[in-house]
Amino acid sequence: MSQRFIMEVEPAKQATEGRPSIGPAYRSIFAKDGFPAPIPGLESCWDIFRVAVEKYPNNPMLGRREIVNGKAGKYVWQTYKEVYDLVIKIGNAIRSRGVEEGGKCGIFGVNCPEWVVSMEWMISFVFPLLIDEACNAHGLYCVPLYDTLGANAVEFVICHSEVSIAFVEEKKISELFKTFPNAAKYLKTIVSFGKITPEQKEEAEKYGLAIYSWDEFLQLGTNNQFELPVKKKTDICTIMYTSGTTGDPKGVMISNDSIVTIVAGMKCLLDSVNEELTTKDVYLSYLPLAHIFDRIIEEFFIINGASIGFWRGDVKLLLEDIAELKPTIFCAVPRVLDRIYSGLNLKISSGGLLKKTLFNVAYSFKLHNLKKGHNHVEASPISDKVVFDKVKQAFGGRVRLILSGAAPLSTHVESFLRVVACSHVLQGYGLTETCAASFVSLPNQMSMLGTVGPPIPNVDVCLESVPEMGYDALSSTPRGEVCIRGKPLFSGYYKREDLTKEVMVDGWFHTGDVGEWQPDGSLKVIDRKKNIFKLSQGEYVAVENLENIYGLVSDIESIWVYGNSFESFLVAVVNPKKEALERWAAENGVHGDFKSLCEDPKAKEYILGELARVGKEKKLKGFEFIKAVHLDSEPFDIERDLITPTYKKKRPQLLKYYQNVIDNMYKSASKPSS
Repeated sequence: MSQRFIMEVEPAKQATEGRPSIGPAYRSIFAKDGFPAPIPGLESCWDIFRVAVEKYPNNPMLGRREIVNGKAGKYVWQTYKEVYDLVIKIGNAIRSRGVEEGGKCGIFGVNCPEWVVSMEWMISFVFPLLIDEACNAHGLYCVPLYDTLGANAVEFVICHSEVSIAFVEEKKISELFKTFPNAAKYLKTIVSFGKITPEQKEEAEKYGLAIYSWDEFLQLGTNNQFELPVKKKTDICTIMYTSGTTGDPKGVMISNDSIVTIVAGMKCLLDSVNEELTTKDVYLSYLPLAHIFDRIIEEFFIINGASIGFWRGDVKLLLEDIAELKPTIFCAVPRVLDRIYSGLNLKISSGGLLKKTLFNVAYSFKLHNLKKGHNHVEASPISDKVVFDKVKQAFGGRVRLILSGAAPLSTHVESFLRVVACSHVLQGYGLTETCAASFVSLPNQMSMLGTVGPPIPNVDVCLESVPEMGYDALSSTPRGEVCIRGKPLFSGYYKREDLTKEVMVDGWFHTGDVGEWQPDGSLKVIDRKKNIFKLSQGEYVAVENLENIYGLVSDIESIWVYGNSFESFLVAVVNPKKEALERWAAENGVHGDFKSLCEDPKAKEYILGELARVGKEKKLKGFEFIKAVHLDSEPFDIERDLITPTYKKKRPQLLKYYQNVIDNMYKSASKPSS
């Protein structure tokens, strides 16, 4: 391993009794002189916002589209000073409701300026968002309530964290009421982002709660002034509950130190690759603010005095909001980028032979130059101007960096976007427990395609062997469980010291993800430690790795692979791409709408063949091939509880939902001879 972008800081350790071998500990080459020093004046999340207000009082901070005659117009902005004044008012209003330092404030809703504001006022929202300000201002804990968790999980979080005041999106109030009477033991105040009805007021009062409209609540902070407590780095600024794939959500405690350390690390990284953030940068906030990924990005924008514009909350209008806002940095989860990729390919395919040929020639030429080491600006400026400019305009025309996180991005999608988007396309990796940013690929490094890049400059990373899965951290190609150490790590799971001890060993956080070091020092995430099972013939199957491989089939959106110790082969449920399946059907004389195509045996045979083709290309073992598939026209979704809000598959729930389908596939498929 050449280790171009990492350096060894601790030697490897051989396996001892009861402990697997551990590879060397590595650190980013950008931290060769030590971890980045904290940014002067930043001791807490509140300081991030406070310092930004002092430096950039008149800069536009938060924006949303103005509605004129029922139509969305331009973005209108609040300055940093205007937001600060509102934060102070909200903080005073919260304190006037008897919420003292260390109190818990919940937020239940979608992205909007009020969410950010209330977070700040309330309590530092641990993840770089605005959580810091308000909440940090008064030493409160911000507890996001996932917009997609459902009543049972919301009730659990309120009761487990003892939330005493909750800020709720107007249309979510009825959902919150479903958590009563249990949640009412702790919850004493509800604040609507909009209005409240007499019926809602009556319902809240029935349980002894006070409920306020947004305007009513702000009035509470007009005449009440409360001193801001002294904040320490070790103070918890947020408890963020991870949705999890099984069991109750876990409350991840994030400290001020974690946030300010991440901010310093991101600054060091971007400065090192000449991509410094400035006051001119603009970010579109549309990812859930209850997730660490978006929060950290926004925190970083705030400390740099940059601007954050909010979408209208409708995915169908997202491209319109992008076109109006013209962001410079675009963050996305792979599902969003997959849809953009599919849409662009559909336009290319339907554009006629001449346009398609021109595109393919330009694409191949630029990709070739990128692989030769040219940066994306110099690789093919004529193609960028003549062929790819429409793609650039689809992102608003000013995007210089696209960052993908929360889940793996398919290599073919990443490669495609690196060529056509006329901007850097980077893939990152992190967990709530590591404050989101642990790895990120670097600009103009095509060797990092399909990886999450090297570690950020303020963590150490090592791989721990997983013998039962055949992963050896000391082999020539090191593979093992990714373990992370450093200040960005969480402070533990709230009220669950037992779970904390399971994942924190000798200062190292065990992520549960299996990684593979690449020659340049970047990391490729290849598997999930827990997603392993044994087939009836005794062979172990690493299911997540297989799903990543089968995900290379361009005609499918998603795949869930299943097997168990009572069966000798694997089956799968596949979400095919609508356009791709319809195109195949037209070419092969198969008729029907998308749903009926998914039920057609010929379509299943086609998809099964495509899976087998990729399996052969990747040299999978015989028992790793899929023997039967079910095509579902409805994508795995949160509404059916099949995925988490961060799009991770909920395997127990998938099995329960598709149990009959699984049983039928095993009955109908011919089992191989033993």
